[in-house]
Amino acid sequence: MDLPVYTKQQLALRNGQDKPQIWVAYKGLIYDMTDSRLWRNGKHYEHWAGQDLTDELPDAPHTSAVFEKFEPVGELKV
Repeated sequence: MDLPVYTKQQLALRNGQDKPQIWVAYKGLIYDMTDSRLWRNGKHYEHWAGQDLTDELPDAPHTSAVFEKFEPVGELKV
C-alpha cells in the first residue's frame, strides 16, 4: 500500500472545522470519516477529528474492526 504521508499538523487541519475533511489516525494509518454519519461536524462522542485515536480506542465501546469499513487515505508521519 503506497499512501501519502501526512504530519500530525496536517492531520489536525482535517477536523471538520478548519477544512471540510474529517480524518482520524489509528495505528499509523489515516482514515477519512467525512461520510460517516457518526462524525458530524468533526466530533464523535467525546472524540474530535484531526487526531490520532490509537490510545483512546481501548475506552471505546467498539473494537478496531470499525476501521475496516473505511479505506486509509494516508499514513501518519511519526
